[in-house]
Amino acid sequence: MLKLSLIGAFLVAITVVIHAVGTTMWVGVVIRRVTASGGWRATQAMTVLIRTVVVLVALHVLEIILWAVAYRTMVPDDELATFEQAVYFSFVTFTTLGYGDITLSESWRLLSGIEALNGILLVGWSTAMIFTVVQRIWQGLKSNKNN
Repeated sequence: MLKLSLIGAFLVAITVVIHAVGTTMWVGVVIRRVTASGGWRATQAMTVLIRTVVVLVALHVLEIILWAVAYRTMVPDDELATFEQAVYFSFVTFTTLGYGDITLSESWRLLSGIEALNGILLVGWSTAMIFTVVQRIWQGLKSNKNN
């Protein structure tokens, strides 16, 4: 149990760093683009919002694949026979969808619970970021109309 807890904590730390670096870099790109253009235009706002969502989904896919690699490396082949199964299991676990068509044995279940917690926190982070981007776009478009 301690070994899986440490492995899970390590994977959580890596995914949090990936998410932090990815979101921080993207915010920098958005700020530079808006500052360079002198404010928000409607087409630019839509493009920024769509690209923000694409960046966030890409970060989540990367994080899910990281978990899948860990599963494939550590979990016996009779539980996750292929990388595709590991990725599928990781997607279902990370998103807390939990179909239950693939489950890990009792000795590995703790790791999937840690991934679910990790996923729900990072998805919440992404939701907050999308909300912030929408709020800033709305404020920028509103101030452009007032000028």
